Amino acid sequence: MEKVVLKASKRDVIGKQVKAIRRAGQLPAVLYGRHIEKPVAIVLDTRETTRALAKVSSSSLVMIELDGQEIPALIREKQRDFIKNRLLHIDFLVVSLTEKLTASVSIELAGLSLAVKDFNAILVPGLDEIEVECLPTDLPERIVVDISALAKVGDAIHVRDLALSDNLKVLSSPDEMIVIATAAKVEEVVEAVVAPEAGAEEVDVIEKGKKEEEGEEGEKAEKAEKKK
Repeated sequence: MEKVVLKASKRDVIGKQVKAIRRAGQLPAVLYGRHIEKPVAIVLDTRETTRALAKVSSSSLVMIELDGQEIPALIREKQRDFIKNRLLHIDFLVVSLTEKLTASVSIELAGLSLAVKDFNAILVPGLDEIEVECLPTDLPERIVVDISALAKVGDAIHVRDLALSDNLKVLSSPDEMIVIATAAKVEEVVEAVVAPEAGAEEVDVIEKGKKEEEGEEGEKAEKAEKKK
């Protein structure tokens, strides 16, 4: 990856006055870590920083140019105004290039799974990042996982299956699942029971009623004849 250098300067403005800095097109930030005595408040150019960090992940090493020297750091937190889609504040963790650190690296799935292509399987992701230990310069932006190994339903990729650099020590459990190909859920089809038409039932009832009425009338007429 191309080296990312962010020019910064120290700032004395804090609290509510920071809003004025943002209106002026500047981005407040802070540097902290065990390699510096106390957190250092800095300010960056908002436009340049936003453009530079557009493709940078949380595990990407960036250099903060401050007072004539480059300070290696990792982005630990980005505060953003999602309504206006702009950065509000960044926390940078200062690191030493000669000391190993622990960091989380995001996982990216790539490739074509034959289980999906030939068996209509569905990919169910598990971990979206793993924890590693390494020198800052060996820290990858992301780990790309080739899903072409998922050839049939039931195939899965675990942390232990990852092919990583010897410079990386994986701290996540080797049994953690990254992705699995599962069978597509088949919806059960239930046949509807067709009830007799309401109209036919009504006709039967009416006909039955008519016959009963006719029978009663016939009995009455017969009794009347006998009396005569």
